[in-house]
Amino acid sequence: MLKQQLRAISSLLTSITLIGICTGMTSTLLSLRATIEDFGTLTTGVIMSAYFIGFLFGTTRAPKDIRRVGYIRAFGGLAALAAASILIQAIWVNPVVWFLMRFLTGFAISAIFVIVESWLNTMADNKNRGTLLSVYLVLIYGGLVAGQLILGVADPAGFLAFAIVALLINLALIPILISVTVEPTTHEAKKVPIRSLLKVVPLGMVSAFIMQACYAMFYGIGPMYATYIGLSVGQVSLFMAAFILGGMLAQAPIGLLSDRIDRRFIMAACAGTAAIMAFVLSQLGSETVWLIYLCVGLFGACALPLYSLGMAHTNDFLDKDQMVGATGAIIKVGGMGSIIGAPSVAALMQFGAVDYFFLLIMVLTSIVCGYSLYRVTRRAKPEDQSHSAYAMLTPTQTSDELLTSLADEQEYQDDEAAAGR
Repeated sequence: MLKQQLRAISSLLTSITLIGICTGMTSTLLSLRATIEDFGTLTTGVIMSAYFIGFLFGTTRAPKDIRRVGYIRAFGGLAALAAASILIQAIWVNPVVWFLMRFLTGFAISAIFVIVESWLNTMADNKNRGTLLSVYLVLIYGGLVAGQLILGVADPAGFLAFAIVALLINLALIPILISVTVEPTTHEAKKVPIRSLLKVVPLGMVSAFIMQACYAMFYGIGPMYATYIGLSVGQVSLFMAAFILGGMLAQAPIGLLSDRIDRRFIMAACAGTAAIMAFVLSQLGSETVWLIYLCVGLFGACALPLYSLGMAHTNDFLDKDQMVGATGAIIKVGGMGSIIGAPSVAALMQFGAVDYFFLLIMVLTSIVCGYSLYRVTRRAKPEDQSHSAYAMLTPTQTSDELLTSLADEQEYQDDEAAAGR
């Protein structure tokens, strides 16, 4: 049964793997190219944050449009938009243009994730949904790693690297456009306001905000920091790849362990270890490059699972009909953290605090560690901690129900705005 389903969605998985490669290449490519063009750290941070603004906007606005035109047509249009935005950045090297194009890229990629994950959830059932999603996530992270390695052999100062990204995005169109899989349908879900989650499960919201801020810092400014300490372009690619590879290898074991032990202890252990690794990395220079790779891999292994652990912890205290709406709320809170994260650390680096890059991340992960332990003293472990983190490992996790929830919420906001006028 599982093999048949994997064959049925093989074209979908192929497309999303190519998209993952492009996503992995783009952030590092733009960060390196901005350094070459001497945009300045603060300007680069603002440009990189535009992706997360677009990503957040895409998850709240795109679902309504996708329901109107259909999944396949939406995928084709969004992929074309992403490819065009990448090429425009190669042709017109200007901070304002890059900010706008980065926003469009984030919007397109987030909507593509909505399409693909909704499709996967429709094809899966309760017996194999975790397995199918784990395959999907391994391919995503594998694509991200491959993207970093490809970038290591392409000069970020030239046109070729941008052309490769645009080419791969266009190639990702082919498998899904020739697919004969029936498009997903949507179902009704219960909305969960952010303020309600802050009262019921504050740890999940705090973790989402802080960890997405950390991810934005690392993906957006990490390549610039690596260049600052003396790493070459090839070494920067391995630096970023080690982070993603560490997270990919640790996701499943940590998620499964958290199903057996109070998740808050696992979150505290991961955040604490990530803080230690961040401190060690703040003390290392280019003369110890292999030690840097090891430590950044361990940092990724501890830091990347924290977002999904927080989401799983949140679901542990909710009813089934609240989970989809809660996922939407967490995406929004995490998106806010991403938007703030990169510009904040970029501002510090702009004013000479480059050496504090990993120290700031250390402080943030230490807050997650301390707050996780504090919440253990405030509330007992849920009686049935059975909502596996294994099926919620990615910060972009959505479903067909979430698609409907977000679309309905956007329609409600549009109606309220019209009534106000």
